[in-house]
Amino acid sequence: MNEETSQPGNQLIRSGPDRCDRRLVLLHGWGADADDLLDLAALLVGTEVSVVALRAPLAHTSGSGRQWYDLQQPNWPQLPAARTQLRERLLALAVEVPLQKTALLGFSQGAAMALDVATAGSALPLAGLIGCSGYPHPGWQPAAASLTKILLTHGEQDPVVPYEASEAIREQLQLSGIDTELVGFSGGHTIDSCLFPALRSYLAGQWSC
Repeated sequence: MNEETSQPGNQLIRSGPDRCDRRLVLLHGWGADADDLLDLAALLVGTEVSVVALRAPLAHTSGSGRQWYDLQQPNWPQLPAARTQLRERLLALAVEVPLQKTALLGFSQGAAMALDVATAGSALPLAGLIGCSGYPHPGWQPAAASLTKILLTHGEQDPVVPYEASEAIREQLQLSGIDTELVGFSGGHTIDSCLFPALRSYLAGQWSC
């Protein structure tokens, strides 16, 4: 595992080979940090797959963890800059592994960020997108993207982000012509182990396209 911390806005943790024919990029949730989803990646992909966990650019207001933007500020004024920075970081990583072979997995706020850069505006040509316990950004309008399929997961008893948020995301994506599957489970704001087979199958299918 290799952690790069030279620039505050560019921090990340790597596992597996830097240059590879497949990459999984992890986007953590609000108040977590880059290492939050690494154990999950180890269960989903083998050591031959490049894994990059990005650290959100801003310190969390609690003093612990990170955030892509401050959810407590009205109208989320930091969101446009966070969107631009994430796009730039993914494009920089594409020098090593093409975006067409890069899949994103985001949780909660990280899922909202992943959905934004992968499907809205000048959508990045990614291989796959998994959004776990996510929500849509205000005014989010998905356009026809290069993605052939998106996988969403959400706990039906989620007390933080309601299950209905992913239902709304699925509806909007399908209206935009993007095949979208929503896998619900009996649980809360988490990525339950019962989801692992579906996550593995989705990633393998998208990388083989």
